[in-house]
Amino acid sequence: MPKTVEILSVMRSLSAATGGLAGVVLLSATALAADKVTFLTSWFAQAEHGGFYQAKASGLYEKAGLDVTIKMGGPQVNSMQLLLAGEADVQMGYDFQVLKALEQGFPMMQIATSFQFDLQGIMAHDHVKSLADLHDKTILVGTGGRTSFWPWLKAKYKYTDEQTRPYTFNLQPFFADKNVVQGAFPSGEPFQAKQQGVPIKFFLFANEGYPPYGTTMVATPPLRRQEPGCGRAFRQGVARRLEKLYEQSGAWECVDPNRQPENVE
Repeated sequence: MPKTVEILSVMRSLSAATGGLAGVVLLSATALAADKVTFLTSWFAQAEHGGFYQAKASGLYEKAGLDVTIKMGGPQVNSMQLLLAGEADVQMGYDFQVLKALEQGFPMMQIATSFQFDLQGIMAHDHVKSLADLHDKTILVGTGGRTSFWPWLKAKYKYTDEQTRPYTFNLQPFFADKNVVQGAFPSGEPFQAKQQGVPIKFFLFANEGYPPYGTTMVATPPLRRQEPGCGRAFRQGVARRLEKLYEQSGAWECVDPNRQPENVE
């Protein structure tokens, strides 16, 4: 059965699966002093990050004995470097990124995941039939995608590097040329295309066997050694807020107003 790409459904499933355990962990965590945790996201605030901001806005982190600061990532932010330098305690990471870091001898671990499958996919114009239908297409791939999904996509469908062009997070090349497809997330680029009245199709890589988890939480071993229970309280605090994310206000008040993206809706 194809995996759903409806963000709210995924969030509700995650919340239902972890809700009971969350209460136990959070109760035990309240005995700790207010541990300071700096969490670095992978990008500007967006839909799949909502649980982190809602947990902050609702005070759930404080109830768990955590003093959480959320910092946004972006195209010029090297989150892995900041994590290793101690500028962040937990970062929003990616399976392949962590495996590569471990291969190079950098100490880190994944402590949780927000989604059981990666939300990465390809956005194409509506005449494209499938992911196997891209041999005559120009494929826009971002810098991160070059070392994550592109090697998998290229190997699975026998595509070539010559087909690719850099994706600069500007959708105009896609809008202007029906022979162009691009890497995308279901909650991001398709939404912008809909705003412009451009009919598209979105192909989720996970439906074709792409293996990574989505939106993982990565920490270094010192967090686990020095603050036992802190990482668990943090991830469960997020899970507790996912189900009511779209029913309550306040999450966007925790976003730095100087860095809010244009497509904040």
